[in-house]
Amino acid sequence: MSEPIGERIRRAPKVLLHDHLDGGLRPQTIIDLAPEGHVLPATEADALRQWFEDSASSGSLERYLETFDHTVAVMQTADNLRRVARECVEDLAADGVVYAEVRYAPEQHLDGGLSLTEVVEAVRDGFAEGEAAAEADGSPITVRQLLTAMRHQARSMEIAELAVGYRDDGVVGFDIAGAEAGFPPTRHLDAFEYLQRENAHFTIHAGEAFGLPSIWQAIQWCGADRLGHGVRIIDDVTRQPDGSVQLGRLASYVRDKRIPLEMCPSSNIQTGAAASIAEHPIGLLKDLRFRVTVNTDNRLMSGTSLSRELELLVDAFGYDFADLRWFAINAMKSAFLPFDERLAIIDEVIKPAYAVLATMS
Repeated sequence: MSEPIGERIRRAPKVLLHDHLDGGLRPQTIIDLAPEGHVLPATEADALRQWFEDSASSGSLERYLETFDHTVAVMQTADNLRRVARECVEDLAADGVVYAEVRYAPEQHLDGGLSLTEVVEAVRDGFAEGEAAAEADGSPITVRQLLTAMRHQARSMEIAELAVGYRDDGVVGFDIAGAEAGFPPTRHLDAFEYLQRENAHFTIHAGEAFGLPSIWQAIQWCGADRLGHGVRIIDDVTRQPDGSVQLGRLASYVRDKRIPLEMCPSSNIQTGAAASIAEHPIGLLKDLRFRVTVNTDNRLMSGTSLSRELELLVDAFGYDFADLRWFAINAMKSAFLPFDERLAIIDEVIKPAYAVLATMS
């Protein structure tokens, strides 16, 4: 009897570039760590998991944002942050992820009296513990931090300086996140210009809830290395009556420059950026050879894993392991890890494993 496709996908080495630490907690961990007086919507793990998924899929932005009130509330001490970070790594390793960049906003974890540096160091230590546990379990993984600034706040320069300060200690880049409409990335130009002067890497959430202007600003004004989501670049791609496809100037630039798109299919559906997996722009963008990567965004809220995201794409678009290898190498090429380390993972981990998987197809 042949091995189920889902299990083969889980065993395949995968690379994850867009995953939020506060969006991937285990429900039982939230219950265990909930501070005194914090009322959860459910006190049994399966019921709490279902609440998160239902709330994120409700179509209500207010209810979706409420989910993070509960996860962030339990991430306010060093011990709790270390546990959440360690479990994140363990869960990703169990899913066959071999390299991940996990992002979070340090400024959201100060209510318990921690400093920004203490937050970063607690997450660093948790990641290291998780990597050691995964190695001992025979599932080696490398995980690095992306430090996120909130675009509606005014701490982006402070967080950018924090990212540069820890770039030799587990932090590989910077990000901004939060509501796009009304909070353009150009509000944080000083932070992006500082990062460029420091030869630092950064990605920008753009082109999910807001369209092409957000993408254009992120690239042409701010100099983003990657686009968080970037799904709305499809608005600059036109199908002609004869079936051919014409790219607008921005879409052409994104493809020509090989700017990576950190796409998160299930999450994009929850936020209304795509109607369904089958209708997700990732299908056409892959056909057009954009630098597409597949990601999870918020694993708890979307009830997902990277293996599940890939399996959904296999079902929708008929992808095989050659396509999944393409996604993994795309992501590894686009990672903020130093070149020699990226190349080692591609040549020594990804390619050999997919060569074996190809013989099993």
